[in-house]
Amino acid sequence: MGRRGDNPESDELAGNSGRKDHRVSESSRPRVAVSPRPRTSDLRILLWDIDGTLIRTTRAGAFKDYTIPMLEEVFGTAGRLPEMKVSGMTDLQIIAEALKDEGFTNEHILERIDQLRERYMEAMRKATGNGEQFFELLPGVRETLQAVADHPRYHSALLTGNIEPAAYFKMELVGLSEFFPLPGAFGDESHDRRDLPALAADRIRKHLQLDLAPEQFIVIGDTPNDIECARHFGARALAVGTGRLYGIEDALACNPDALLLDLSDVNRVMETLAGL
Repeated sequence: MGRRGDNPESDELAGNSGRKDHRVSESSRPRVAVSPRPRTSDLRILLWDIDGTLIRTTRAGAFKDYTIPMLEEVFGTAGRLPEMKVSGMTDLQIIAEALKDEGFTNEHILERIDQLRERYMEAMRKATGNGEQFFELLPGVRETLQAVADHPRYHSALLTGNIEPAAYFKMELVGLSEFFPLPGAFGDESHDRRDLPALAADRIRKHLQLDLAPEQFIVIGDTPNDIECARHFGARALAVGTGRLYGIEDALACNPDALLLDLSDVNRVMETLAGL
């Protein structure tokens, strides 16, 4: 947790170029082109979905290995969850849908949110801690995240249906934690995914101390809900065809600003982002 209040470093947007090596003379150093600091209006904030976009479980439905035990412990029942398909939903929405026939309201769920987070993470660590691979990176993800991290125009944050501690735990498990320095928005903050981009944008504006317009944010995800939440906020939507539940036709029907089959071609990803 603890990521939302960090103060940006003064050189956060300036990149690493321009640092002189005083062990050699200026005349003997090779001349290297220095990327100029981008104007604020040129910046793009990438809001990354996690499941189906960056990673996926090694088998379909594996998230129920820890979600069902958590619900049974906190609420005494998992309700309809064993039969549900939940791609694109926030964790709060998933729980509400699973338990609505059991008499639990959104208010009942929020009253137990602290206990829910704690038990969720206990069950998740147990399910993923047996030495077997639970999550796998999707094609080109690490290379793409490195490419955007190296580019002064782009900055990345998470925008996901996962509760916040689960989101960062997943990134830790697959070795991607370093790529998301900005505060994001998470599935324990709203039952409606459409609320998340505005939450993330407000935090990022404060963190960077910049006035960023909605269209400077790009939501990257694999479900219609990712596209819809971008539209609701006024952000750009980049759809990727790597989810298990929704295909390319589903994404096209939602009219994203751009669509990629996956992130395996880093040059194409960067060209696509440049047009958004």
